[in-house]
Amino acid sequence: MGEQKVSLLTDQAQMHRFVRSLLNDVQALQYMINEDWFEKGITRIGAEQEMALVNAKTFKPSTNAMDALDTMKSYPWVETELAKFNLETNMTPRELKGKCFSQMEQENLTNLNKIRAKLKKLDTKLILTGILPTLRKSDLELHNLTPKKRYAALMKAINQQLIGESFELRLTGIDELLVRHDSPLIEACNTSFQVHLQVEPSEFVKMYNISQTITAPIMAIAANSPIVFGRRLWHESRIALFQQALDTRTTHDHMRERYPRVSFGSDWLRDSVLNIHREDIARFRVLISGDIEEQSIDLIHAGKVPKLRALQVHNSTVYRWNRPCYGISKNGKPHLRIENRVLPAGPTVIDEIANAALWIGAMVAYGKRYKDISKHISFDDVRDNFGKAARFGIDSNFTWFKDQKISACELVKKEILPAARRGLASVGVDKADIKRYLDIIEERADQHMNGARWQLRAYTKLIKETNKDEAASVLTSTIIQNQEQEIPVHKWKMPELSDLKEYRPSKITVEEFMTTDLFTVQKDDIIGMVAEMMDWRKIRYTPVEDTKGKLVGLVSIRILLRHLIKHPKLSQDSVLVKDVMIDKPRTISPKATILEAMETMRKYKLGCLPVVKGKELIGLITEMDFLRVSGRLIERLEEDS
Repeated sequence: MGEQKVSLLTDQAQMHRFVRSLLNDVQALQYMINEDWFEKGITRIGAEQEMALVNAKTFKPSTNAMDALDTMKSYPWVETELAKFNLETNMTPRELKGKCFSQMEQENLTNLNKIRAKLKKLDTKLILTGILPTLRKSDLELHNLTPKKRYAALMKAINQQLIGESFELRLTGIDELLVRHDSPLIEACNTSFQVHLQVEPSEFVKMYNISQTITAPIMAIAANSPIVFGRRLWHESRIALFQQALDTRTTHDHMRERYPRVSFGSDWLRDSVLNIHREDIARFRVLISGDIEEQSIDLIHAGKVPKLRALQVHNSTVYRWNRPCYGISKNGKPHLRIENRVLPAGPTVIDEIANAALWIGAMVAYGKRYKDISKHISFDDVRDNFGKAARFGIDSNFTWFKDQKISACELVKKEILPAARRGLASVGVDKADIKRYLDIIEERADQHMNGARWQLRAYTKLIKETNKDEAASVLTSTIIQNQEQEIPVHKWKMPELSDLKEYRPSKITVEEFMTTDLFTVQKDDIIGMVAEMMDWRKIRYTPVEDTKGKLVGLVSIRILLRHLIKHPKLSQDSVLVKDVMIDKPRTISPKATILEAMETMRKYKLGCLPVVKGKELIGLITEMDFLRVSGRLIERLEEDS
């Protein structure tokens, strides 16, 4: 969950004190490794469950996490996350043996059901999904930041590192997303199921490189994050979204390399876990300071195990997808863990545990088989596989050992899954557990179906039947219903609009409802071209914008007809848009509600409202948009009767 006792660096002296503590922690860690202080002979697993909160009726984000936590003070395992619509739970570390996975599943289900009971009183539901389909860009503004010192300090520190004017999101899948954002809170789009595996220091380099190698096929079969702001993007959009949300870099006219704080890594790990921490300290400036009371070197000299607070604070601000973690076991001995951060939340708890079993089992098997996996595959191929898995998920094709070209499903079925079965059996995991969870992975691969592919198919079906807002609401509602029944995702049916019994569009904002795929003209264009274009596209209104995208007018079919009636013999090539357009059209803000838009159009007898932010044209709403919504509401009334 991260160290909470932190603060923003306010002066040079504070920076120097924290950096000295950080360097001392690295020295202390090196000493403990060299002197063999670390726990041996036992392997534990653990996990963190992130979730989103939604309104029980609208299925939009519900920003009442703090109110919910007030009702859960007796639950020490539940905590805040970055945004007010997120929560996180920590699961009990348990030894990798016996029924550890079914115990983890039961613990997670029990915890989630306790949270559901509390949320019900707040008219709120929880959902496990990599990215919430109903999430809007406006939900990621800083007023939705969880009011805690750590989060405020982190947001301010990242903003201070920003080289350009804003953060930019650029993703292309079936659709495309190109948008600026003014804060790194957009990171809160992502919810994960983070799995931890304890590793002995002498094995850490080998096991970390194995984790890097198998990340791509594991992520491909587990992907569950394809929809962002109503756009169908990467199968695991969390990967790009997280990096870009915290990417303070900008473009330059030179080729200097700058690395983002969120990364897969640049090469194999060599020699020691210390190399990761040293690189991260050298490459990334300290963002926040911990309230450090311990002196790790003094504790080492006294024979006591330090908590390495400074190192943990800095490590929590550098987001490797496979991240090294340090901790102290209940017996007082220090230990090291690899944290797998690529696994998304959902689609159900049983799916999450299946993903965890696949990764952990494969880690164990490959750890027993390969002394140095870097001799069997290049890091360039491993990193390339990672990018492919994020984009294409279960549809990916990878480069594997001996330059073999293989599909994601084939690789999982032929290589990763058999290895995972062997690995779990070798450490004494219960046979029924192995079968229960890894059979789910096998069925996913056989049916070529995971959370991302299901969402993409379902959403594509729904947006052909209704508007994007209702489609996202139905999708979210269906995911929650399937989760509450613990149905593995490969068994989910395609959703129907009737699955959502009540749909409330009245509070939809204009930016969720407007058309953004616009055909525009400029004021010096000839109206002959405008008339032809409107006929081709079957549109009744055409905005007029300048070269900078600012709205300067509006042309309608009625205006063109009126002009043709008055001047039937006038050459259309001699008349320009500026001669006939409405030069000061009434507009509306993207933050206005659908009811406000309807009232404006009714009051002024308008068939169209351009949507502007400042003076920039960003969308358009017409009476046809409202007709589609009202038509769906009438259909729903008929269904209910």
